[in-house]
Amino acid sequence: MVSSSSESTAMVADSKVKVWYRFVPREGWPQFDQEGVWATPLGGDLAQVDNVPFFVDGAAEGDIVRFIMDAEGVRWVVECVQWSGRCTILVLPVPGGPKATAEAVHEAFAPLGIGAEAYSVDFPLVALSVPPDAEVRAAKALLNQGVAAGWWNYQEACIGDAWRTA
Repeated sequence: MVSSSSESTAMVADSKVKVWYRFVPREGWPQFDQEGVWATPLGGDLAQVDNVPFFVDGAAEGDIVRFIMDAEGVRWVVECVQWSGRCTILVLPVPGGPKATAEAVHEAFAPLGIGAEAYSVDFPLVALSVPPDAEVRAAKALLNQGVAAGWWNYQEACIGDAWRTA
């Protein structure tokens, strides 16, 4: 989720840190140009992303990233060192539709072994984290079925060849 920079240097009990991405906002989406995600430090300037980014193209849960730390102690991601193999798919429910809540979207994809994180009640954006061993064809079919039925719209934020060819 997008958080204030005062949280960026916070360490939590299980040694998680915030790493921050800068990006160009998508048209029609909240106009943030940075997003902080929780990560596990791996030593030096590397960390593994622990949650699904909502607004960053080309980023996924489990990625190993390199960061630089600025004078205020904020860790800024400068590159993905190793992609996790997970795809990030952003699903925005259609207001008033039968799957208008983040929970309804998550329930639709959970049987496929796909995890999800919700942005907020006011903006029920769902970031799906599709593992490399997921039934990609079934996931894509469900996404397209939902678009055709008027349940949601979606964007592919981080995909690999298995997703592209499914």
